[in-house]
Amino acid sequence: MTSSTDGNAASAPPPPAPAKPPAPAKPSDLKARVLSALVLAPVVLGAVWLGGWVFRALIVLGAVIAISEWINLVPSARRLPARVISLCGVLGALSAQLLVGPLAGLGVAVLFAGLTALGGGGTDRKLLGFGVVYVAAGIAGLMWLRDLPGDGLALFLFAMLAVWATDIGAYAAGRTIGGPKLAPRVSPKKTWAGLIGGMVSAALVGWLVALVAGAAMPGLALLVGALSAVVGQIGDLFESAVKRRYNVKDSGQLIPGHGGILDRIDGLLVAAPVLAVFHATLGTALSWW
Repeated sequence: MTSSTDGNAASAPPPPAPAKPPAPAKPSDLKARVLSALVLAPVVLGAVWLGGWVFRALIVLGAVIAISEWINLVPSARRLPARVISLCGVLGALSAQLLVGPLAGLGVAVLFAGLTALGGGGTDRKLLGFGVVYVAAGIAGLMWLRDLPGDGLALFLFAMLAVWATDIGAYAAGRTIGGPKLAPRVSPKKTWAGLIGGMVSAALVGWLVALVAGAAMPGLALLVGALSAVVGQIGDLFESAVKRRYNVKDSGQLIPGHGGILDRIDGLLVAAPVLAVFHATLGTALSWW
């Protein structure tokens, strides 16, 4: 005769299996990422440091590749017209910004966004056209920051290094701590711990840049750096959502181990114009830099 305790033990549900730790990156992928970064980082930083036509040439090249990747990513009924119109829109927006100002550039981008949607067609024509504003506004923010007299180089480095630090801090914290997912349906690998780690890293890097640049309020740079991390992560999640919508892993294959240009600058495309608007409005009023 079986005891009641034995029967209860037999019918009890098994304990839940422990969560599997995230799989480590493949050595070949990690090696490719490191080598690509070692090659590209000096080129980008050198162009940023030199400024002028060298920097603008890099910006134009990045804009051309980014909008081309966007047109490849979002389906359209007529891809060639969409590519030509969107390319003209991004380059026209940058030219308008240089000749007239940022608002003129934004106006050109919005106009060509509509033309791209009409010319490209398809069920997601609005998203297709939005790519022109997305790329043009992000590139315009970067160009506006770098072209600022006196503080342009420091502010550009603040934006770029803060976003880079966000990626590194988020990756390190996410891999070591793990925990609840940030947006599992959009980007399953991102965690809240990663976001916090990215914010801390961006805050510290922004603070260091402000100290080196002799900013008037380096303490405020801590807060701005942390907020830049949040904005950058929003940009990252936006591109991830678009890629997931079309079941695409990377926006391109240009950079070994990293994917396309959009995969590398998605956070910067959102963080740069936000920082530019902050500096031109509240930041100027506070004389933070």
